[in-house]
Amino acid sequence: MINKVSGMVVFPNAKINIGLNILSKRTDGFHNIETIFYPIPLYDILEIQKNDNSTKSNLVNTGNTVDTDVTNNLCFKAYSLMQTEYNLPHIELYLHKAIPFGAGLGGGSSDAAFTIKLVNELYKLGLSNEMMKIHASKIGSDCAFFIDNIPSLAKGRGEVLSLINIDLKGMYLVLVKPEIHVSTANAYSGVIPTIPKVSIAELINLPMNDWKGKIKNDFENHIFKQFPILSTIKETLYNIGAVYSSMSGSGSTIYGLFEKDTDLNNRFSDYFVWKKQLY
Repeated sequence: MINKVSGMVVFPNAKINIGLNILSKRTDGFHNIETIFYPIPLYDILEIQKNDNSTKSNLVNTGNTVDTDVTNNLCFKAYSLMQTEYNLPHIELYLHKAIPFGAGLGGGSSDAAFTIKLVNELYKLGLSNEMMKIHASKIGSDCAFFIDNIPSLAKGRGEVLSLINIDLKGMYLVLVKPEIHVSTANAYSGVIPTIPKVSIAELINLPMNDWKGKIKNDFENHIFKQFPILSTIKETLYNIGAVYSSMSGSGSTIYGLFEKDTDLNNRFSDYFVWKKQLY
């Protein structure tokens, strides 16, 4: 479980999706999905400072710039929700972004969920994880995952979570993200919902060497046609030894899982690249 806390500072982590099936269109405009969320040790830094004299809450963003105004930032939305629900004072939020924006890594959702967890601790609200998940799901479809922050099978919009037995400990994870932003609306617009013959929950039990070609991300066919470089990155990761490679979420990050440390030889020097052994 990844859940670092230090005083009024927390370290929201990213996630990858292992497989992603778009099952059906919902009456509320969303889609029913099936995917596995897996937390990874790539962190933002989030700090809350009390400011009893302030007339409004404020957010300062450093590091990677979030391409939205303050009021639409997910951690600011999360605090505003909690402030209204529990009559909390105004605060100062400081967010340092290391997780790329619009990357399919859940950075904004993680920031929101960790805001809720930090507020719960800071103001001693005594909320259960289940109650925090309810609040988090109001912010975004995958926000609730980051409350427990453990490998989970996600269904519904992504908020219906169940524990799944998968452990990537010891594997080397490589993330590659070119300067491409894929909007969620664009990603879903090119997908025809389909119920697969075999669920991800079953396929994940196969040896990892058998995941290739079986555990799929339904967004890839559509997105790869628009951005062929993403397909090229995936092929390259396989060519240099990845056991499994996929786009995460709706993109545009492509990740590869390796059994041993791999020299990338500056193949992706123009892109965001992150590599780490999982623990």
